[in-house]
Amino acid sequence: MVTEEVPSVRSVALGLWVRTGSRDETPAQAGVSHFLEHLLFKGTKRYSAIEISERFDGLGASVNAATGKETTHLHARFLDEHSDEVFELLAEMLLAPTYPDIDSERDVVLEEIAMYEDEPQDRVHDILAEAVFGDHPLGRRVLGEAEVIASIPIPEIGAYHQARYTGANVVVGAAGHLEHERIAELAARLVSPEAGPDGGATGVGRPEDAARLHFYEKDTEQYHICFGAPGISRDDERRYGLAVLDSIFGGSTSSRLFREVREKRGLAYSVGSYNEQYTDSGLVATYVGTREDNVEEACSIIGAELERLRTEPVSDEELARAKENVKGRLVLSSESTAARMTRISRATLFGLPIDSLDEMLAKVDAVAVDDLTGLAAELYGTERLSAACVGRGEDHFRAALAPVSESLA
Repeated sequence: MVTEEVPSVRSVALGLWVRTGSRDETPAQAGVSHFLEHLLFKGTKRYSAIEISERFDGLGASVNAATGKETTHLHARFLDEHSDEVFELLAEMLLAPTYPDIDSERDVVLEEIAMYEDEPQDRVHDILAEAVFGDHPLGRRVLGEAEVIASIPIPEIGAYHQARYTGANVVVGAAGHLEHERIAELAARLVSPEAGPDGGATGVGRPEDAARLHFYEKDTEQYHICFGAPGISRDDERRYGLAVLDSIFGGSTSSRLFREVREKRGLAYSVGSYNEQYTDSGLVATYVGTREDNVEEACSIIGAELERLRTEPVSDEELARAKENVKGRLVLSSESTAARMTRISRATLFGLPIDSLDEMLAKVDAVAVDDLTGLAAELYGTERLSAACVGRGEDHFRAALAPVSESLA
């Protein structure tokens, strides 16, 4: 359990975190973590789904849940005076769901999957994960597969819940106007499941590095294109340098990709880069959505900017601007109790140290030009890059790949 007191606010952000997600599933369970997250809201022995929503509304609480590749969590923000009631209800939902009305919720999740399939600018990122990680569980999408959701029986869902929502897999995190001792008492009383398996490393080991091209044919106005490669793990101290590098490359409105692709040439509305960290691996990625006539030019620019990133040191001006951009985002997020709760909960869940804001800012300031050049050469090497695309024709996309990766072309 972990808390952070923020005396200047009147609210509390509370999260109940479970160290389980889509990478813990077998192919026959694809999507069960996300489906289970939905079912946590459908009822307990004491409350129906309607009664749960009415109780939260009556307490003035904002509640939601989320599933990722390695975590599932329930979270709420509420007035400090309602801490006991909200905590009690969240704990009951997390640990004692009864799975009523499961068929109607199957339909809801199937509609979510169908909606997602109609959004190529979202779908392409999961296609990239499939290309980068191959058959490894990190390559599977969090939503899972429709055929699994449509047929997986309640006993299998219950068994997954019993095996994963237990013991060292569960962490309570809170930030806001609170007393640590009171939250600790509530956690001991309400979230103390029987000892179960330690969370340990999720999934099945570190994925192998192998570059792949995955194309998903769809009649779209734009080609939605991603390039990416395995990144660094969540405990790698170079993540601060990677955040600075990402800001320079495509993670900000003054970034190289944004300027060259959008501002100078008007080839895309949406273009940028991002990175993700997992227990034993990570992802670095670039995205652009552009019309068919612009695919070749957009890929050529991305290839040229990748080459420049790998071989040319960034300027002092770029470095200073990117550092301030990253530091600004850190400081702004620290003014959100929900963001604070998330940061300390994730660190505790994965056994990582909790840096103070000043310590994080100092680590950003310590990033040097040579750090970025080394990261770029290591992570964005041509031979490591995979490609993913949603569009009308694979041949048209493949013909444009040479500036990014000759081997993929």
